[in-house]
Amino acid sequence: MDNLFCSFSGHRNIPPAAEDPLRRVLMRRIGALAEEGFTGFLCGGALGFDMLAAEAVITVRAAVPELTLTLVLPCPGHDRGWSPGARARFRAVREAADKTVTVSPLYTRYCMLQRNRYLVDHSSRLVCCLTRDTGGTAYTVRYALKRGIPVENLAVDAGIITDRETEDYKNG
Repeated sequence: MDNLFCSFSGHRNIPPAAEDPLRRVLMRRIGALAEEGFTGFLCGGALGFDMLAAEAVITVRAAVPELTLTLVLPCPGHDRGWSPGARARFRAVREAADKTVTVSPLYTRYCMLQRNRYLVDHSSRLVCCLTRDTGGTAYTVRYALKRGIPVENLAVDAGIITDRETEDYKNG
């Protein structure tokens, strides 16, 4: 069986009350994806949902060692303006990752877009946390759907938004 890859995309600002429910939903979903044959997981290395997803993959990987985590970064030093705590959290995730890909050698106005496209172009599933129809996550979801990649929005399962609010993004 070929390896199946799943990417994650989500907002940087997750309401604090939603972090634990979202973490639990992520861990359950990653476990289910592993049962479906997904072994590779790609995360964008941003604050918020990306960090939660990467940490969830690391946690689930303890029980399912064949899982791999690839961080897909927009450019070197993308964490430059982060708080010391956020940078330490990112370093821990980066050290636990199996691979790191940096899509641009320097910051450009398009490097985030390049990173988001890379995530979709190297996956057969996109799991997201989408709560609004603007911004990088909304773009990434539209791009995945245009390419025929199935999209799952965990914002509904985590109770952040209702199913009705995300109708436009469910499975095309």
